[in-house]
Amino acid sequence: MNILFAGTPWFARAHLESLLGSAHRVLAVITQPDKPGKRGKAPVPGPVKTLATERGIEVLQPRRLKADDIAAYSADVLVVVAFGQILKPDVLRSPRLGCVNVHASLLPRWRGAAPIQRAILAGDEMTGVCTMQMDEGLDTGDVFDCAAVTIDADDSTGSLTRKLAASGAVLLVETLDALASGKAVATPQSTEGVTYAHKVEKHEAALDFQGTAIELVRRVRAFNPDPGAFAFARDLRVRILEASAEEESGAGAPGEILSLDRTGLRIACGRGTLVVTRLQLPVGKGSVLSPADLMNARRPEFRPNERFNAQ
Repeated sequence: MNILFAGTPWFARAHLESLLGSAHRVLAVITQPDKPGKRGKAPVPGPVKTLATERGIEVLQPRRLKADDIAAYSADVLVVVAFGQILKPDVLRSPRLGCVNVHASLLPRWRGAAPIQRAILAGDEMTGVCTMQMDEGLDTGDVFDCAAVTIDADDSTGSLTRKLAASGAVLLVETLDALASGKAVATPQSTEGVTYAHKVEKHEAALDFQGTAIELVRRVRAFNPDPGAFAFARDLRVRILEASAEEESGAGAPGEILSLDRTGLRIACGRGTLVVTRLQLPVGKGSVLSPADLMNARRPEFRPNERFNAQ
């Protein structure tokens, strides 16, 4: 089939790569406008645009996609993966077979912008990817197929995204093959078990040590790599990249450092103890540090009785 592909981040790029290795033909790629570079540098293209350019595929970057932008391509399907725009009804109707979306959850759970982060924050043990016939609602379309993916206890958003991308890339091609052969069947979503994955706000990444250690570990995992869970030690904004939870509570008040050894930096919580094993300080080049690194170079700032705060 003749495909138009709309997507922007790395998750979408993995699906585009899969399409380019399939029997289907990608006519053009639609992606978000380049983001401004840091410190006034040239705009930076997203991962999808970079791949399309490398493969010599035409790239469209409308600020707001319209049906007129794609009408001339006479596409069979518009594939949408993490595009970053809500499509208008005339765009949804423009391709011969409409628009097919890959969504990173087991619908109807976690419709919306941040399904991977919300699944980790909720403590879900299972998630997945679904291919869906898009309609005018927010991830409400009929589902072609799903593939379940286990959320391991140490999965971050980064690692889980890679697992979901691998499953979704295979599932997408299978769905398009079924559409091409006329064998695809889309089933309406259940009206039960609907949850919404609201967009992640940066303030959510602040660690409040009044909470439980288990909740804080989920935040560390969900916000790694972006925006990065953080707390303040003295005047330092510390990014906490990896941590585990101990159910036993130490003798300190929430946020108080209990101990530092080569196994971890232990911080008291409202219930349980947070054991930090990788963190990043806003000094020097911002190197990622282990507990051993802290012991060697920053011990006075992270000694017992020092405090962490959310702000």
